[in-house]
Amino acid sequence: MTLSAASLEKIDKEIAKYPADQKQSAVMSALIVAQDEKGWLSSETMDYVAGYLGMPPVAVYEVATFYSMYNLKPTGKYKLTLCTCLPCGLQGALAAGDHLREKLGIDFNETTPDGRFTLKEGECMGACAMAPVVLVNNKKMHDFMSKEKLDALLDQLKKA
Repeated sequence: MTLSAASLEKIDKEIAKYPADQKQSAVMSALIVAQDEKGWLSSETMDYVAGYLGMPPVAVYEVATFYSMYNLKPTGKYKLTLCTCLPCGLQGALAAGDHLREKLGIDFNETTPDGRFTLKEGECMGACAMAPVVLVNNKKMHDFMSKEKLDALLDQLKKA
């Protein structure tokens, strides 16, 4: 298992931000680059990142399993992460979660049968004042997500 030259170039740019003897500091960025290429982080991919950064595989696993942004198994085309922390929950995130589970016919940590959507719970995204918030594929945050806005987002992603 290897990563593409383009991905390795991106990782090298991240490594360059740190002192030469501390390239392991780029582990989070390297995992994001690897996940963007592969879609998820298999143990083989994490082992490759560990080798590339010169660190023990277990140290990479610790990072990947701690943060919810990393996919440790294949996900749907669109991973929807809903912040369900208490402040967001009090501002409608729990109701938004109920709505998404009903609309998609799945629970958190499940993927729709067509492979289009995976629904995840997320920890604080730093956007409590804009709750409920949904993060799509770890890249784009949608805020103030009413039932109508959730339905519109699902419709938009179904057409994409």
